[in-house]
Amino acid sequence: MNAVSQTISNIGIIPVIAFNSVDEAVPLCRALVAGGLPAAEVTFRTACAEDCIKIINQEVPDMLLGAGTVLTADQADRAMAAGAKFIVAPGYDPKVTQHVIDRGGLMMPGTATAGEMQQAMNQGCEVLKFFPAEANGGVAMLKNIGAALKSAKWMCTGGVNAKNVNDYLGYSQIVAVGGTWMCKSDMIKAGKWDEITAICKEAVRTMLGFQLGHIGVNCASEGEAEQTAKTLCALFGLEYKAGNSSIFAGKAVECMKKPGRGANGHIAIAANSVDRAVYHLGRRGVEFLEDSRVTDGKGRIKAIYLKQELSGFAIHLVQK
Repeated sequence: MNAVSQTISNIGIIPVIAFNSVDEAVPLCRALVAGGLPAAEVTFRTACAEDCIKIINQEVPDMLLGAGTVLTADQADRAMAAGAKFIVAPGYDPKVTQHVIDRGGLMMPGTATAGEMQQAMNQGCEVLKFFPAEANGGVAMLKNIGAALKSAKWMCTGGVNAKNVNDYLGYSQIVAVGGTWMCKSDMIKAGKWDEITAICKEAVRTMLGFQLGHIGVNCASEGEAEQTAKTLCALFGLEYKAGNSSIFAGKAVECMKKPGRGANGHIAIAANSVDRAVYHLGRRGVEFLEDSRVTDGKGRIKAIYLKQELSGFAIHLVQK
């Protein structure tokens, strides 16, 4: 994916905003950035959309901005001139799509059928909008289509919310979702910026889904690792599972056959997406040990260590 598409994928949730006035633009986007969602699709359903994109680019440079509900080539031109880095349409218009592509823009046309998706992909669209997602069958629909269109990538909007966001993001061909639940119109009108920030933080927490994976204990030798694991298994009825470099007692305790990272061992934190976790933690200043990065066949991160250690334990992110 190109750099903009990759950033959209890393962020994961793209707020969809219909501004009522230019005065709302900067404080809302600062609230989104503070909440961990530094991106927005600004819809062209309101007259102030173009001016909002301009002022946000000037005042909140951390924001990745797209323009939504783009229906014409003229709207696309105005949006890109204002600073929109991606263009989103509710439907698939080959002429508007080609116009944006010819201008070097990133176009996400709205698609609902395999035929529309195939045409848009053949036209050069890297990411497609699936809209309205829930009304058109949701994730189940895309999994059926994705079995045939294996290179298709989607951003889904329409009916996505805090309860089903991970149903969508759990499917590898969905790169992101768009939604309004973290910045609803009435909250924007009331200027509830702190509340919007809090909802965004909760959305990011839900998306990342951090939970304890296991504790790795540094043992002095293979014999000590065996004895420690066997003792835990005997005491608590856990499954004994030997591996090349360690022995697991159940799924929660990993006994290392020789000391590994961390003075005492490591703590593995599982995430719904390690790639997104690395991006969002990186925005908070967390640094990672690149030599510890493990990827799958598609380049997605399966595991990586943080540079920081806590109380003698290394911290390890792992894919659920």
